[in-house]
Amino acid sequence: MDLYEYQARDLFEKHGVPVLPGIIADTPEEARAAAERIGGVTVVKAQVKTGGRGKAGGVKVAKTAEDAEAAARAILGLDIKGHVVKRVMVAAGADITEEYYFSVLLDRANRNYLALCSYEGGMEIEQLAEERPEALARVAVDPAVGITLEVAREIAVAAKFPAELVEKVAPVFVTLYGVYTAEDATLVEVNPLVLTGAGDIVALDGKVSLDENAGFRQPEHEALEDKDAADPLEAKAKQHDLNYVKLDGEVGVIGNGAGLVMSTLDVVAYAGEKHGGVKPANFLDIGGGASAEVMAAGLDVILGDPQVKSVFVNVFGGITSCVAVADGIVKALELLGDAATKPLVVRLDGNQVEEGRAILAAAAHPLVTLATTMDDGADKAAALAAK
Repeated sequence: MDLYEYQARDLFEKHGVPVLPGIIADTPEEARAAAERIGGVTVVKAQVKTGGRGKAGGVKVAKTAEDAEAAARAILGLDIKGHVVKRVMVAAGADITEEYYFSVLLDRANRNYLALCSYEGGMEIEQLAEERPEALARVAVDPAVGITLEVAREIAVAAKFPAELVEKVAPVFVTLYGVYTAEDATLVEVNPLVLTGAGDIVALDGKVSLDENAGFRQPEHEALEDKDAADPLEAKAKQHDLNYVKLDGEVGVIGNGAGLVMSTLDVVAYAGEKHGGVKPANFLDIGGGASAEVMAAGLDVILGDPQVKSVFVNVFGGITSCVAVADGIVKALELLGDAATKPLVVRLDGNQVEEGRAILAAAAHPLVTLATTMDDGADKAAALAAK
């Protein structure tokens, strides 16, 4: 789960990371009140989960409360890379002397954490990494050790910080790593981390991504989720504990196991090339237990997508036999009743496959078409969607 900047700022403050005052506002009038409360020069910043806000006009400096109100009026409703601004943060202005970059993230490929750091911040880090890779230090972090003060100093030196700044930034790196571990994050990024005229190190703009798999030990994270911005189908799937991702296509896909579902997406996309460019409409993994209730919930989500024209159910019976899957499909269609209006292509394989196919054949549901192979099923589903 990616957080908004103001949420990251609040988490930083909670853990002792040096930040500036910031107040959220949903209207220009609230922005004016926030600027009056903070006092002095403020910065009005669009709260969207995408980069490039400044270039898009989503960040404005306000010298007065009246300027903050006008800035908020200009920013609210702005479309930034497909994200409509519904909220701004009014933050205290900073006397910036220098800008730096720091982040810690999960490095899945090497099974550890990775710290990225640069003495040069305030710009697109991707651009810096491409144009001047030597300016971006990449330091592997052993999860068993973490970022201690000693490790933080090593990171600062690798990032080419002058000796007199190493002792200033190192404690902040340690504190930011504390946010990363305490909040079960997969990314904690500060760009820019600044040196002020008073000689203080301040996190001026934060980005945090939280690991939703750790939700069982982070119940307070639920309050950080922006339910209004969530895709309604993905939110519905989440209520049923389904692994669902909405895609832009016409063939709904249901499978058991992430690997099988991903393979199915590829096969459907390939088959769709022969039928007018039809594409998969979603990723939906129902897991190992394809009960009638789980299948019904999955079909209900997929059939609720107006883009879906057909559904491909591709299941390999392992621990759960094809008999249980077939029973689940038949009962799911009974549960859905008139809500089931789109054709289903079902491919079963594995444990008790013949018995499972017999159950579906005997049910003879008008919406169900049987397929013997994955390629055959994908082709039939794509053809039905193209019609």
